[in-house]
Parts: sequence; C-alpha cells; structure tokens
Amino acid sequence: MMTATSLLLNKVITDFLQTDAEKIDWEYQSSAGKWSNKQIIGHLIDSAHINLLRFVRCTYEENFKLVYEQDAYVAVQQYRHVAIKELLDLWILVNRQIIRVWENYPADRLMARCDNGKTEPNLQTVEWLANDYVEHLLHHLKQIK
Repeated sequence: MMTATSLLLNKVITDFLQTDAEKIDWEYQSSAGKWSNKQIIGHLIDSAHINLLRFVRCTYEENFKLVYEQDAYVAVQQYRHVAIKELLDLWILVNRQIIRVWENYPADRLMARCDNGKTEPNLQTVEWLANDYVEHLLHHLKQIK
C-alpha cells in the first residue's frame, strides 16, 4: 500500500514541477482573507511536516495526539515574505522524505492510529492519513494551477 502511495506522491510532485513556476502569480489571492498561492505552498510545507511526524511516530507509538493549526502556522512562518524558490525547494525535500518513509513503512504498522482531532478525538490509521495527505495535496495544487 505505502509503495503505491509513494509512487503517486512522487508523480504529483513531478507533475507539479513540470509547470512553469515563473508564470504563476505567487502573490495572487482568490479573494480577501484567502491565502495567496505562495501561502498555499507554505501550508503544504506545514502539512508535510505534520504528517511526516505522524507517519514516523506511528511506527513506534499509537493513539497520540498531533493537531495542526493551519492558519496559525501559515501566519507565524510568514510565507508571503519568503522567496518562492526556497518554499518550493523545502516542499520538495519534505515530500521526498515522506516518500522514503512510506517506501520502508512496516506493514504491521499501517493500521496504527493517531488522533488529529482539534476538539474531539479523531483517530485515523496511517493508511488513511497517507491517502488523505495525497488528496489534500492535489486539492491545493489545483488551486494554484
């Protein structure tokens, strides 16, 4: 399972990198109060970091809580003031690390769960988190293109 998911994640990264980043208006916001394209990449970096931690911890731990406050992360890290090349490089590197983890993921830990609920427990398996991660990534990349 995780190898198939890692192949899909690798394809998503490769496909996105084939777009001409210089033709994207990275400052563009679809409306007031929404993230700019640059901030969306920042959000995807944060999501990658949080999920990488979930995947790693689930190899040896279960039912721990790791919540992601996405708006606070994007605001604190000031992505709109960072060069897009730096953001894209970081996004690529973190995702390649996720792929490495997935390619060697212990089969007996795919059903390990962690809690990502903000107000109530929301236990999800590694397998679910991996699939959700790729779907989430695709959703936001489509917003940029």
